[in-house]
Amino acid sequence: MLLVREDILRRMSEVALLDRLVITPLLDKSQIGPASVDLRLGSGFIEARRRDAHVIDPSDAKPISNLITEDRYEVPLGESLYIHPGQFLLGATFEFIRLPTNLGGQVLGRSSWGRLGLMVATAVTVQPGFGGCLTLELQNLGSVPIRLFPGLRVAQIMLWQSSSPTENPYSSSADFQAQLGPESPRTGWEMGEVDKLVSIGKRLQGNNN
Repeated sequence: MLLVREDILRRMSEVALLDRLVITPLLDKSQIGPASVDLRLGSGFIEARRRDAHVIDPSDAKPISNLITEDRYEVPLGESLYIHPGQFLLGATFEFIRLPTNLGGQVLGRSSWGRLGLMVATAVTVQPGFGGCLTLELQNLGSVPIRLFPGLRVAQIMLWQSSSPTENPYSSSADFQAQLGPESPRTGWEMGEVDKLVSIGKRLQGNNN
């Protein structure tokens, strides 16, 4: 079931903390729309730069940290940065979000920015039980620089209620739980996944060697 404004406000006012939807701080109640909540851009950014590797290969056993290097910086509220055509940055939501175990979320970029050439993406799905700031993938697909101010509304989250709470919520052991700013990949690839796919392919082709 998709939550509309009245449902969102009710879930944010739940007395029991475990049942409460947390999206904070909300600088303006108008962020809560008919069926979504606008999310603002935070002040932390990461620009990832490729190292000497010519390709990022998921069959490579090296950690992702060996393939890229990071420039991290803060842009205080009231100041701005420019994202240039083709440039890719990681940002984060200004808001801290925590979902109870019977709510899931879907994060989308706002169309007003998309029409200017700014792609704002994330993992899209926010799992029940998640708590933290959401990392946002920012890329300028246009032909001119775009000036961004931390605090601007760049994304929105839609919320969905399940018929029952999940028994396996997004837990504190997950890689990106309780993040307070943008996060790059912390772990390597799903090791062994490529080997399994190669083995399955060989069997499908009748090659058991």
